[in-house]
Amino acid sequence: MLLWINGPFGGGKTQTAYEIRRRLPGSVVCDPEHAGFGLRRVLPPELRGDFQDLASWRQGVVEVLDLALTGHEGVVIVPMTVTDPGYFAETVGRLRELGHDVRHFSLLAERETVLRRLRERGPGALLGRAAGRRTGPRRESWAVRQLDHCLERLREPEFAEHLWTDHSTVPKTADRIAVLAGLTLRPNREGRLRTRVRQARVGLRHIRLD
Repeated sequence: MLLWINGPFGGGKTQTAYEIRRRLPGSVVCDPEHAGFGLRRVLPPELRGDFQDLASWRQGVVEVLDLALTGHEGVVIVPMTVTDPGYFAETVGRLRELGHDVRHFSLLAERETVLRRLRERGPGALLGRAAGRRTGPRRESWAVRQLDHCLERLREPEFAEHLWTDHSTVPKTADRIAVLAGLTLRPNREGRLRTRVRQARVGLRHIRLD
């Protein structure tokens, strides 16, 4: 089975994916962003755009995930934002055509909720809290510029199953996905402080500087 966790940038996809992996023995996270940023780095800076526009990325994602699903016995978890219907058909749709059991979920939240989460993630936010002040995402940041488009597109029926996460924690969202997918996660026995520290580590490991 493949769990494709979609959602706006800053919507909690990666944290949810790693929460499921932590509590689902044998599962793995396969992040297509790694391939995408690798392809961007091959190009001169002036030619770098959205890597999803590259057919090589879309085809490569299908090839690699097909290999992972064929060769790995456990659940494969993919945290990846895809809002273009054509690109969705070429990735999620193509994997289904190949016979794989793909369960797709869109994590949604109100705009202000996502903006708050963007403010709270990353080293800038951590340093700001340490200094006793709050920091916010720059208006020109790519994630904020994409937010309204992502929220609008992902509400469409083709991007179901929709999960609203405004009042849900990451562990609870992981539990909901597991129930809908017919999976059983280990009980979450982590304390609040340990959860925050672990999630901060996950966030720091996935900061993109390019």
